[in-house]
Amino acid sequence: MNRLAVSGIAWPLRLTRMRHRGMIAPMSETMIPKERVRMAFSHRQPDRVPIDYGANVEIDQRLKAHYGLGEDDDEGLRRALGVDFRNVNAPYVGPKLHADVPGRIIDPWGIRRRWVEHESGGYWDYCDWPLRDATLEQVEAWPLPSPDDFDYDRLGELCRQHADYFLMAGSAGVGDIINSNGMLRTMEQVLVDLITDDPAGLRLIDRRTEIMLEVMRRTLEAANGKVDMLSLGEDLGTQRGPTISLDLFRRHIRPRLQKFADLGRQWNIPVMLHSCGSSSWAFDDLIEMGIGVVDTLQPEARDMAPADLKRRFGKALSFHGCISTAGPLAYGTADEVVRDVRRTLEIMMPGGGYALSPTHAIQSNSPTENVVAMYEAAREYGRY
Repeated sequence: MNRLAVSGIAWPLRLTRMRHRGMIAPMSETMIPKERVRMAFSHRQPDRVPIDYGANVEIDQRLKAHYGLGEDDDEGLRRALGVDFRNVNAPYVGPKLHADVPGRIIDPWGIRRRWVEHESGGYWDYCDWPLRDATLEQVEAWPLPSPDDFDYDRLGELCRQHADYFLMAGSAGVGDIINSNGMLRTMEQVLVDLITDDPAGLRLIDRRTEIMLEVMRRTLEAANGKVDMLSLGEDLGTQRGPTISLDLFRRHIRPRLQKFADLGRQWNIPVMLHSCGSSSWAFDDLIEMGIGVVDTLQPEARDMAPADLKRRFGKALSFHGCISTAGPLAYGTADEVVRDVRRTLEIMMPGGGYALSPTHAIQSNSPTENVVAMYEAAREYGRY
C-alpha cells in the first residue's frame, strides 16, 4: 500500500531522518537508480519515486557547502540528494566560431549573454540578438557548429562511469525552436517567423535542427545502447495559456520535433519534452508523436494542476517535475516545502509514471534550507 494514500494520518512536518555529516542518510532501497526510473516510466511502482535535480550556480555552491563538499564535486552533490538521473552529452571541441565581445560570453551557436546582478545573486541573461534583423543570406553565412566537432569518444567512459544511473542524452535546448532561436533572433521575431513563414527565420530553425539531430544521432550511436532517454525542449506556454496556436504547432513545431521522436523510437528509448508554462493543450499531439515523458509541469500555470494532468494523461504520459521554483521552494518555509512535496507525491505517485524534480533550475532566491527540505521530503515520503 502506498503509505501516502492512507487517510487520517497526521504526518510530521519536520523530518526526523538521521543525518551523517550533514548528508541525507540513505533509506532502505532495493533498486539501482536505472531500474527505478525505468520502472516508474513504464507506469509501474518502484521502491521509491525517482528524483532529479537542477539549480543555478549560487544554489549549487550553497548546497555543496551545506553537505561539506568541494566546489567541483557535482557527483557528490547528486549522491547526497539521492538523484537518479545523469546527463551524458558530447562536449563541443571544435574551433572558436564567433569573435569576443566585451562584457559578453558567447557559445558556439553565437548566442550572447551578459551578467545581471539582482538582490539574491545574479545570472547570465541573453542579450544582443545578433540575428534579429538578419536576411536569408546572413542566416546562411552565420557560423554554426559542425556535428563533426563534438567529442563522441568521451561518451563510452561517461556511460561506464554512471552505469547504475538513468542516463539522458540531450537537454531542454535540443530540438527547441522558439526558445533557442529566440536567443539569436528574439522570441518575438521567431513567433513572427513562424506565423509568416519568413524564409530567414525558417532557415535558421532548419539549420539548427539538422545539426542537433545529427549530433543526437551520433551521440546515441557512440553510447551504443547505454543511453536510457532522449531529452528535448520547446517552450509551448505562458503562465496564462498557449504561446502559439495548435495549428501553428502542427505546421512548424511538430514536424521538426517528430524527427527527434523517431530517433528515440529507433533506439527503443523514451523521449522527454521540456516545456515551460501551460503546455497540456499539446499533450495529445505529443502522445501521437511517440513522446512519452513531459517535463517541467509548472503547477501554477493554466491547465497544469497535477491532479488534472494525472487524471487526463496519466495512462499515456509519464511526468517529470511539478515542484514549482516559484512557489514555497522560493517564498515559503521549510515546513511549507515539505507539505508541497508531500501533496504532490500523493497525487502523482500512484501507479508510477512520475519523477520528482524542480520545474526549472532552482534560483538563488530559494533558501538553502528549503531546497534541502525538498529533497529530504522526497526521500522520506516518496517510498512505495
